[in-house]
Amino acid sequence: MLASFLEDIRDGDMIAPKRMAARLRVPLTQLSRLAHVNRNTLTAKAGSPAVQERLGEIARIIAKAAELSGDEGRAIIWFRHQPIPGFGNKTAEEIVEEGHAEAVLWHLEGLEAGVYA
Repeated sequence: MLASFLEDIRDGDMIAPKRMAARLRVPLTQLSRLAHVNRNTLTAKAGSPAVQERLGEIARIIAKAAELSGDEGRAIIWFRHQPIPGFGNKTAEEIVEEGHAEAVLWHLEGLEAGVYA
């Protein structure tokens, strides 16, 4: 399940933007906004440390959500569609797009520790 997600988005040692976009069911333009990387840079320099770091943040969020929910599909649906009350009812996707991926990870870690959202 989770290993499948991580394996499916990788191309060798790097996260492949096209594969990640397909798994998240978003166009590359949306993935580039989420990652705060120009769409051309996302595809032309996918292996650059900056691109990989940004894609890695999104992958960690999905992986943590899948770990908590027990299902990759649920994690992706949560990421894209579930409002988070503590963040003004924004979705995790919206929060990440605003540049606050670490806040989403912090939220997930709190849920894992038993903190009510």
